[in-house]
Amino acid sequence: MKLDILFTDNHVLVINKQAGLLAQPDITGKPDVLTLAKHYLKETFHKPGRVYLGLVHRLDQLASGVMILARTSKAAARLSACFREHTAVKKYLVIVEGTYYGSGICDDYIKKQNRTVSIVAKTHPRAQHALLSWSAVAQHNDLSLLSIELTTGRPHQIRSQLAHRGMPVLGDLRYGSRRRFAADAIALHCYLLGVPHPVTKQVLMWKAPPPPCWHGYFDDAIAALLAESCTTAPSSVEH
Repeated sequence: MKLDILFTDNHVLVINKQAGLLAQPDITGKPDVLTLAKHYLKETFHKPGRVYLGLVHRLDQLASGVMILARTSKAAARLSACFREHTAVKKYLVIVEGTYYGSGICDDYIKKQNRTVSIVAKTHPRAQHALLSWSAVAQHNDLSLLSIELTTGRPHQIRSQLAHRGMPVLGDLRYGSRRRFAADAIALHCYLLGVPHPVTKQVLMWKAPPPPCWHGYFDDAIAALLAESCTTAPSSVEH
């Protein structure tokens, strides 16, 4: 399996993750980002010995989109702080069931148990704050395309918060979707990620289109949204 590489320098590696790909190895032995990315770096840059790569954030296995990984421990610490302090810009395309217009904010407390996330009271001992904003972009055939800006980055956050409001992500059978989307995929894609570079501090942004399984769903609206999203990442370099 070949990774879709968006950018690399001595400090970071940025990819467009395909749906179905794990972020890191687990007991299933299925392909994962960390293993594939380490292999890519070792082969491409002829790295001897073990290759360091830090996982500083995650995308759900069934989701796709832009991910950044750290190539040094210093970069990992700084990028992890960026995500922890909510200074990263994270924008998603989501197709949900139902027809929706306008915009809104989802401000909840959630907890994860047995691989499923649910909304809980703020006073729950395992409650984690979850915050996002959404805007309806287009509607067709009882489906809506939403653009989402994620403030926090909790597991299954978008999926659980939207489902709680009666807007399940297309194909997300775990959280109430009544329709299938594609094999090993739900209609959830991180189309833009922006972070301060861990060394230069320059704010860089990368964007990526959804995978082929999205074709036929809101193609024109998605193309327009991607066209208006500014990308300020330089060309990939290796010193």
